Amino acid sequence: MMKILSVIGTRPEAVKMAPVVAALAGSPGVQAHVLVTAQHRQLLDQVLRLFDITPDYDLDVMSADQAPADVFAQVLEHIRPALADLQPDWMLVQGDTTTVLAATLAAAYARVPVGHVEAGLRTYDRTNPFPEELNRALTDHAASLHFAPTENARSALMREGISEESVYVTGNTVIDALQVITARRLPQSSTDILGPLPEKKRLILVTAHRRENFGAPLERIIAALLELAHRDDAHIVYPVHPNPSVNGPIRKALGGNANISLLPPLDYLTFAHLMKRAHLILTDSGGIQEEAPGLGVPVLVMRAVTERPEAIDAGTAALVGAETRKIVVATTRLLEDEDAHQEMAQAVNPFGDGRAAQRIVGILLRQSQD
Repeated sequence: MMKILSVIGTRPEAVKMAPVVAALAGSPGVQAHVLVTAQHRQLLDQVLRLFDITPDYDLDVMSADQAPADVFAQVLEHIRPALADLQPDWMLVQGDTTTVLAATLAAAYARVPVGHVEAGLRTYDRTNPFPEELNRALTDHAASLHFAPTENARSALMREGISEESVYVTGNTVIDALQVITARRLPQSSTDILGPLPEKKRLILVTAHRRENFGAPLERIIAALLELAHRDDAHIVYPVHPNPSVNGPIRKALGGNANISLLPPLDYLTFAHLMKRAHLILTDSGGIQEEAPGLGVPVLVMRAVTERPEAIDAGTAALVGAETRKIVVATTRLLEDEDAHQEMAQAVNPFGDGRAAQRIVGILLRQSQD
């Protein structure tokens, strides 16, 4: 039996690893185990429940006002006993969080080979996104297998000298997860949250929580939202991240505005259905740049650069930065120019076909036979 340990730290990791965990659990000849670091506790637990994932190990490292260095040190220290206990044949990590880098280095020190799901994404700017760009690049160079979501990601790895034999283009597992979740009916709890949103107005869904947008950039985003809130044909919906650097300024500036609904953080099922309902999305999230095109929803990316240029090239997303005027102009165009909206909405999603997890598991099984 091949023992495979999947490591998950945050909500986005859980969403994207859930299809892989399910595929491993259904594979003969595999002992599938899950370790969570709980770099994010509450948001992570929502997704674990949604996908019916019960961790074998829970490091529970989250602390108030934690910094990346705090998370890194906690994960590096506390994952060691789990690796010694299980002695897995492979460890899988996903993406670019501090959990991913710390777990990968711990596995390398323990001589456990690592498979990196969603390898090869790059902005080539270490400060944007921070610290994710650094985390992902270092993880790629320590990993033994690289599951690149696109040909563009594969090419990035080749340019950095990663062995071609270790890189496989699989598609992105977030498409697998999205297909599963959007096929489910909303429970009453989700209907209670989304039901009060106005039916006759087009919804502008907003998410903004990245560190590089804290402070002045977030203030510029707020200014854009306040200007857009004057429109009588659209309504802004903003599930607010719990980080105090986001939650405080957003609620202070936007709370009480009749044309802006500030929601608590949403579980993934509710959020996926909210994305489906949105006319367009304003976000600094990486994952939403992949998910929304699968639902036919245009995305305006409030970042200076993106590690997902495929979305820009395909026309499913556009970069507007954290710039008030650019956000307002681009949003207004998608609200008032139906042809422009349809062009983005109908563009082909470049991120996969919903079978990435099966490809990843198949590659791992072949590794055991070699």
